[in-house]
Amino acid sequence: MTGGQYLLPRRLSLSHWDVQRDHFVLVQLLPQKRAGSRLDGLFLRRFLRLLAVLFPGWPSPSALMFLTLLGVALLEQLVIYQVGVIPSQYYEVLGNKDFSGFKTLTAIAVTLIIVNSTLKSFDQFICNMMYINWRKSLTEYLHSCYYQGQVYYSLHVLREDIDNPDQRISQDVERFCRQLSSMASKLVISPFTLAYYTYQCFHSTGWLGPVSIFGYFVIGTMVNKVLMSPIVSKLVQQEKLEGDFRFKHMQIRVNAEPAAFYRAGRVEHMRTDRRLQSLLKTQRELIGKELWLYIGINTFDYLGSILSYVVIAIPIFSGVYGDLSPTELSALVSKNAFVSIYLIGCFSQLIDLSSTVTDVAGYTHRIGELQETLLSLGRKKNGNYSEARTSWDLDSHSGEDPAPRDTAFLLERVTLSVPSSGKLLIKDLSLRISQGNSVMIVGNTGTGKTSLLRVLGGLWESTQGSIRMLTCFGPRGVVFLPQRPFFTDGSLREQVIYPLKEIYPLSGSADDERIVQFLELAGLTDLLARAGGLDEQVDWNWYDILSPGEMQRLSFARLFYLQPKYADALGELQLICEMFLGDAALSYRRCLVGRGFVGLMTFLSVLDEATSALTEEVEHELYRLCLQLGMTLISVGHRPSLEKFHSWILKLHGEGRWELTRCEKMKRLPSGEGH
Repeated sequence: MTGGQYLLPRRLSLSHWDVQRDHFVLVQLLPQKRAGSRLDGLFLRRFLRLLAVLFPGWPSPSALMFLTLLGVALLEQLVIYQVGVIPSQYYEVLGNKDFSGFKTLTAIAVTLIIVNSTLKSFDQFICNMMYINWRKSLTEYLHSCYYQGQVYYSLHVLREDIDNPDQRISQDVERFCRQLSSMASKLVISPFTLAYYTYQCFHSTGWLGPVSIFGYFVIGTMVNKVLMSPIVSKLVQQEKLEGDFRFKHMQIRVNAEPAAFYRAGRVEHMRTDRRLQSLLKTQRELIGKELWLYIGINTFDYLGSILSYVVIAIPIFSGVYGDLSPTELSALVSKNAFVSIYLIGCFSQLIDLSSTVTDVAGYTHRIGELQETLLSLGRKKNGNYSEARTSWDLDSHSGEDPAPRDTAFLLERVTLSVPSSGKLLIKDLSLRISQGNSVMIVGNTGTGKTSLLRVLGGLWESTQGSIRMLTCFGPRGVVFLPQRPFFTDGSLREQVIYPLKEIYPLSGSADDERIVQFLELAGLTDLLARAGGLDEQVDWNWYDILSPGEMQRLSFARLFYLQPKYADALGELQLICEMFLGDAALSYRRCLVGRGFVGLMTFLSVLDEATSALTEEVEHELYRLCLQLGMTLISVGHRPSLEKFHSWILKLHGEGRWELTRCEKMKRLPSGEGH
């Protein structure tokens, strides 16, 4: 900045991807060629797969509600028919000046109207309930696929062919279910009404009436099919741009402080407006295409009313009803007109659904595409080593070379490359990480330090070689502490004991003193007062009120909480611990070990520059506490002061080269700083 200082924010806002991929290398697979978004066989297959989710079987709530809707709709149609023929009966009663019949007919008409109104209301109520149930079923299904293992990670970081998955799960599913529920009543009753009124029309006008009306519907359907096809693809494009526009605002919301340091208001204003203009341009194109569809729909609506009278007029002018009196002819015309108009109205309703069908087709393609990707990633992850077993022990490696029971990871000639570019990072790395032998990983930026942790964590796959994880997630287990801490919504207690709260609601409820102690050890005594206690539900974003240093301190408090808990006056060792790799939750373990237990393997903690925002003094204290709690560490760091807490130094030079050396500093730690 000319004539002054240029402030670099502590959290950089680098790109569109920064919100979700902070501190990760952006890895992109080659985008797959997308199938066109049209009303075709692909749409039908995707729609049927979604229907299988909405109607999982019998007797499911959706199936029961659907049958109830069918029954209500049938009753409604019976009442509508009776209401529809009442005008013809009025012609006859009034023509004969029958006052008694008039009063009776009026009472019947009022009763039928009340019943019809009630049935219509129940029809709408059931459709709304189906919408809620469908949204619940489809969203929960997508969530189960999305949060399976690290599928969500692969979708956001390793794939770029699926835009805005959050929008597809939240917004597109909501609109898909709402539009489909609005069509349900008309679609469920259409076969019955068409069959019944076709018979009535044939009985009144002969074969000419039904044939004319069916021909009219076929022509209308063909015209609307031509008009709808370009709208579906344009709607899919509009939804993508809507998501991009919303994401841009979310990006500024999350990175408001770094943007302010860069004085980026004007630049981001221009970028946001560009996205808005792109969205509005697509919306204008969509509206232009919809204009012709609406012209076709409205034209067929009004032509239908004329066609009904043409159909009725033919038998009248041909002399079929020449022997009827004017009163009888008026009543007959009224009844036949109702039958013909209602049959045409049934077809017109189907044609009117064209705009709704285009919306449903667009959402079907977006949700179906997401479903296919999630299932593909899920199948791939099932073969990954991090998802192959629910616990890791030596028993599952029968037939392989035995490894010492204190070993956590065993790497044999592992080669690692960047998935997108193939850039070689590490070549032929062989390493055994065991109890008490902490490892520090160092190297310049881009040499593969964090990438190696991703491979250990099962997020990436190695190019060559084998990686065996020989410990479980829990007692004698592993926890990964990323450079950028993760905090969920909720109270301070939920942040410390995360992720135990949702899976084990009672966890953390009886050890307030222990949680407070760990907060004090992490230097967060004042945070307890700021949060209003451990269980006060705060309405703030933890990322907004905590400094980067406080975030990393709170992560260490969480790490301290998840270590083994020793409590038994008789000398028994009670281990209550739960560790997670990413979001792959394993069962909560309670292990009671007798007095004669020796050789307990402690935690392996993987720290990815987890103290980068802390001073060396605070960093020194936190590492000392980890060692005193019996943790074996794998650390990524740059400060030489960290070396004394590790037994080995793995230095990555890039281009596949690496160097493993013994660290002598740990042996010279003063008393009280080591184990």
